[in-house]
Amino acid sequence: MEHQGTVLLETPRLILRRFCPEDAPAAYRNWASRDEVTKFLSWPTHKSQATTEKIIRSWVSRYGDKKYYQWAIVPKENGDEPVGTISVVGLNEDLSVVDIGYCIGSPWWHQGITAEAFSVLLPFFFEKVRVKRIEACHDPNNPNSGRVMTKCGLRYEGTLRQRDRNNQGIVDVSIYGLLAKEYFISKRK
Repeated sequence: MEHQGTVLLETPRLILRRFCPEDAPAAYRNWASRDEVTKFLSWPTHKSQATTEKIIRSWVSRYGDKKYYQWAIVPKENGDEPVGTISVVGLNEDLSVVDIGYCIGSPWWHQGITAEAFSVLLPFFFEKVRVKRIEACHDPNNPNSGRVMTKCGLRYEGTLRQRDRNNQGIVDVSIYGLLAKEYFISKRK
């Protein structure tokens, strides 16, 4: 793998950029404090902006590591205010695999924003970082997350029973993946 770190990425509607400490109020307001957003996530809803500030400071402190990937999702129409996050939540160097996780504030659900953010990661990770596999997973009770994955070209590979824990307790997890060779074949079509 040829790690690049969290570099600026852009789509027609979005900018994916590094977080900065000044993003904490928007992150808290737009997604971290919302129970409907964290329902199927592994971290609890933030009860105070101070929690969000602390977490964003920890993300910012890791940006010097080329193996660290944590983006703010910023719609261009929002100025510079992030509405969600997308990141590598698992990295297997030996197998050249990245596991992508994301969340976005509920006012921005069902607008294709998460899929657009995820889609720009495919060429970045396959062509620049040279991973061999991108994967993602979700709680089957959150099918909209799975639709993001399939919209981006990932294939459903199966559901592991009682394999994860989120804010609902111990849950099943549906796994999706895309191999580099599949990505490059589809790109030639």
